[in-house]
Amino acid sequence: MLARRIDQLSESLTMAITSLARELKANGKDVLSFSAGEPDFDTPQAIKDAAIKAINEGFTKYTAVDGIPELKEAIIGKLQRDNGLSYKPEHIIVSNGAKQSLFNLTQVLIDEGDEVIIPSPYWVTYPELVKYAGGKPVIIPTNESNGFKITPKQLEDAITPKTKLLILTTPSNPTGAVYTKEELEALAKVLAGTKIFVASDEMYEKLVYGGAKFTSAASINEDMFERTITINGLSKSAAMTGWRFGYLASSQTELVKAMKKLQSQSTSNINSITQKAAIPGLDGTIENDIEMMRKEFEKRRDRAVALLNAIDGISVLSPDGAFYLFVNHSQIEKDSMLFAKKLLEQEGVAVVPGIGFGSEGYFRFSFATDMTSIEEGIERIKRFVATYRA
Repeated sequence: MLARRIDQLSESLTMAITSLARELKANGKDVLSFSAGEPDFDTPQAIKDAAIKAINEGFTKYTAVDGIPELKEAIIGKLQRDNGLSYKPEHIIVSNGAKQSLFNLTQVLIDEGDEVIIPSPYWVTYPELVKYAGGKPVIIPTNESNGFKITPKQLEDAITPKTKLLILTTPSNPTGAVYTKEELEALAKVLAGTKIFVASDEMYEKLVYGGAKFTSAASINEDMFERTITINGLSKSAAMTGWRFGYLASSQTELVKAMKKLQSQSTSNINSITQKAAIPGLDGTIENDIEMMRKEFEKRRDRAVALLNAIDGISVLSPDGAFYLFVNHSQIEKDSMLFAKKLLEQEGVAVVPGIGFGSEGYFRFSFATDMTSIEEGIERIKRFVATYRA
């Protein structure tokens, strides 16, 4: 009865675990959830004020599919100021979160049989979108020894005549790995002379710690600028997950026009109120709010890493960015789904199995929640690990 293409698509594991945790909690179970990639902070007041103003002024009609002019100008200003990137309005398209930006991109760029290189661990959605577009995900595994980052040699070995796209994430979900400028330059050398595009997911760029520096892939050189599609938004840095705001920038105007055409036949413009609200999130107005959240996330990261590494049998690298820990539990259980299921059932702690990110023997732990919950959750994990029997 259903179309074959939908059968290729898997449900988002992160959303499924989060929903299950909420259901158990609603039914009276004492559940602490560390599964959702969602800041626990409220949206900054300047953003809410801009939304209220837009409502009161009646800004509630259809807009241009790709975003209102003043929002595009704010995006262009942000990319120039923060990343040293120069774009024009025709290079920008605003979508319902970065997920729609990625969906639009894969749908208009990937043909049947095209190969897309994806470093693993990866965000759960990447390979699913590639498969839905008819493409073939080519997974490059990384591990703790190389900081969960691909090497130039790995990239070179993965490239074939069918390679169309590399999906690069920095900082990474789920590992928090941040590519240095030098590491990006080395990858750029491998790509030079090819026709391979780069989708650079930079959603967590404002959330870096311990002196780590963020570098946008498109800023490396002119060649990378031309081949890179920069994808970003405000969900994580501005605590705007429910507002559904993301954007994409590319100097390839034909590509942007194609995505605009696709979006015009799917969702059209994003919420008009969100568009007005996003402007203070991009023009520097809320930098103090972002820094407050970043500092608090860093404190939580440090505390959670110390507590988890004190537990015999599990270990975790301290991430340079984002708000996740990718915890290695392979010494006591290699099956991450089984581990996560038992942890939820026995201790009421919800984490996301590493298999959802393409890496068995790990779980993702979000520290985008209060310190008390983090400490209590890790105490439960400690108790669970001490008595674990597969």
